[in-house]
Amino acid sequence: MRTQIVIIGSGPSGLLLGQLLSDAGISNIVLDRVGKDYILGRVRAGVLEEGTVELIDRAKSGTRMHVEGLPHDGFSLVFDGRDHRIDLTGLTGGKRVMVYGQTELTRDLMERRETSGGESIYDASNVQPHDFDGNSPYVTYEKDGTTHRIDCDFIAGCDGFHGVSRKSIPERSLRVFEKVYPFGWLGILADVPPVNHELIYANHPRGFALCSMRSATRSRYYVQCALDQKIEDWSDDRFWDELRRRLPPHHADAVITGPSFEKSIAPLRSFVAEPMRFGRLFLVGDAAHIVPPTGAKGLNLAASDVHYLFSGLAEHYRDGSDKGINAYSARALSRVWKAVRFSWWMTTIMHRFPDTGEFDQRIQETELDYLTHSRAASTVLAENYVGLPY
Repeated sequence: MRTQIVIIGSGPSGLLLGQLLSDAGISNIVLDRVGKDYILGRVRAGVLEEGTVELIDRAKSGTRMHVEGLPHDGFSLVFDGRDHRIDLTGLTGGKRVMVYGQTELTRDLMERRETSGGESIYDASNVQPHDFDGNSPYVTYEKDGTTHRIDCDFIAGCDGFHGVSRKSIPERSLRVFEKVYPFGWLGILADVPPVNHELIYANHPRGFALCSMRSATRSRYYVQCALDQKIEDWSDDRFWDELRRRLPPHHADAVITGPSFEKSIAPLRSFVAEPMRFGRLFLVGDAAHIVPPTGAKGLNLAASDVHYLFSGLAEHYRDGSDKGINAYSARALSRVWKAVRFSWWMTTIMHRFPDTGEFDQRIQETELDYLTHSRAASTVLAENYVGLPY
């Protein structure tokens, strides 16, 4: 079997890249080691930058997003028991974000791929890229007891942090940068109305809290917790009590509680692998970088990677030029590091660190005060939050 591009991973980045390629007449096959039901059962992010929304529309996959998604013009920073609204639209000349669950986006992209005739192979075990440092790469996988081979021109590794793509690159060829944070996020999903029509980021002496949503009837809440915490120690009642303690009274009183249907603890880390290209293998999204969710950048960075890679591949096949694919890693990493900086900064100013002394705490409080009382500082926050230009 042969195709022009093999895409390893059928999360939103792999499916988005595949659809853009297909619509441009560039053949591709998507491979994933798990099944569709497993992929659609994963709980992920839900704040989309304008650039991400535009790419989804370009892939003709945004119809339901525009009907069911929630456009947000701002969000609240809460500290010292007070609300400070960041007016995204006013500070950025009309830009906003879209709240739409990653699971729903993945479903939309899957349906678009199926209706447009794109080929996806699920439950493909032992996926392995080969000879991507030469001119004739190929990918092997096993399915139904048989080993299969797909010859191709290029391989796109969209298979996440734990996937095979980055692991297949010799360690000596990658430079890795990593920061692990000394806390995690305990998160729940519940079918209850959100406490506020916009997101609330709370800095409290007991720790960070985030009030988010997936729809007008489904809420996503988080509280900062120690890494040694165990899910079984957190009943729903304990979670709701802790969340309310970290919110000002007017928000705490408005919290509508209910049974959670998903509960998890996620550690926080910053991770970047350079370069994002090795021969004819390209790393995309979490395969190359991880950011703390504080800045809502994970999925959006994957989308900007897709933008740069698709542009380069389209130029290669349309014009016979390798300028775009040769520049892919540098272009993507330039934007990645800006988002890594922003996510680190948001994490630093909003969380209580276990080793923070009195001096550092006063610096954090002063930073928040300056941020919310300086239009220039608020503008920097807003333009990063809605997404820097590609």
